[in-house]
Amino acid sequence: MNPYVKLLLSNEAWVKEKLALRRDFFQRTVNAQNPKFLWIGCSDSRVPPGDITGSEPGELFVHRNIANQVSEDDLSVLSVLSYAVEVLQVEHIIVCGHYQCGGILHAMHHEDNGGVIGQWLGQVKAIHRSHVDGVDRISDSALRFDRMVELNVAAQLRNVARTAIVQKAWAEKQGPHLHGWVYDLRTGKLDELETLAGPGKSSPA
Repeated sequence: MNPYVKLLLSNEAWVKEKLALRRDFFQRTVNAQNPKFLWIGCSDSRVPPGDITGSEPGELFVHRNIANQVSEDDLSVLSVLSYAVEVLQVEHIIVCGHYQCGGILHAMHHEDNGGVIGQWLGQVKAIHRSHVDGVDRISDSALRFDRMVELNVAAQLRNVARTAIVQKAWAEKQGPHLHGWVYDLRTGKLDELETLAGPGKSSPA
């Protein structure tokens, strides 16, 4: 069997399972969506947002890219952020990184900005350079890698906070709340690193 056929067959089984639980499962969200959460995460195939949060269709508005980055010159992430905040009026924005992230590892060990991947990871490399002394003090290579993942989440969370989209929302309605999370592939668990609730309102988890 071709691998893609398996995906189609799995979809059929999934549909039957959902309809067996609730006959209007799909009809509930046909005409509108009302998610409370925007998820900005990594494209890594091992980190499916809906699965790891136990969310149903319609509960998470999702943007994913390599190393869960947010940049003011990336129209893709900005358009998603704008729609989520201004139209859907989400209450929470989650920036979720994950340990064992290949993008972070590449940025830590390759300074060359050549090629599409190298250019894309330029921001992460800059984060690494700005924290290299503290990161390099960590003798354990695995913990060093983990720390860099966390630093990237913190930086991207602040990039979200600095956007005109979020600044305007905070000024008008004191929302949404921003959350920096990290997912551990080794345990399947999510941990909150930090929350930003508005200008000057930051708290570690």
